[in-house]
Amino acid sequence: MGQKKLIRFNEIKSFHNVFEYPLNMKSKWKDFFKNDHPIVLELACGKGEYAVNLGKLYPIKNFIGVDIKGNRIWRGAKTAIEENLTNVAFLRTHIDKICDYFDTSEVQEIWITFPDPQLRLSRAKKRLTHPKFLRLYQQILAPNGLIHLKTDSPDLYQFTKKVIELFNLELLVDYDDVYSNQHIAQELQIKTYYESLDIAKSNRVHYLQFKLNKSLPVEKDVILKELISEYDINRGN
Repeated sequence: MGQKKLIRFNEIKSFHNVFEYPLNMKSKWKDFFKNDHPIVLELACGKGEYAVNLGKLYPIKNFIGVDIKGNRIWRGAKTAIEENLTNVAFLRTHIDKICDYFDTSEVQEIWITFPDPQLRLSRAKKRLTHPKFLRLYQQILAPNGLIHLKTDSPDLYQFTKKVIELFNLELLVDYDDVYSNQHIAQELQIKTYYESLDIAKSNRVHYLQFKLNKSLPVEKDVILKELISEYDINRGN
């Protein structure tokens, strides 16, 4: 591990707004934030640009960036401290352990911003909009809680649309090309470090907003696997 990473890993241990694998935090976030404002998560937050900037836009909501990479969290946490954003915090853990840290209905919204699209079919279950993860989110989301996906990966975008359709979820917003719209919400104008890299080389950013308002029967996962297998074949993979 590089010297800079080691320094950052050590430094975040002293940050009051960073929680590393904390114990007994379910229903206790209001004690940290000192209010009962809605909680919004940014999953796989990287440097935390969305958590920080949403915190500025919406001071009456609380934002928590979640990631396993402490050296990345360092940037967002440090910015939040420097700018005195008392409604922004960071949680260092694996996403598949998210239910260990939040109680039923404790979260109002979840943002998934430019996650690894896990393009290989064998890694589809690692996609953060796979039903495997959506079932976890359902355990902590309030009724009618929202999921936001912003990605430059057309594959992850189309995959997520297949999931929404297959499980008959309520799709609220679908932008195939966010920046082609003349008037987009301020929250969609936030740009992350990974967005700037344009890793997918697609020259466009996709956005979906939907509700986890239906059950997600496990037996449908087999149908989903077949659908994405067909999609891979049709696009020549």
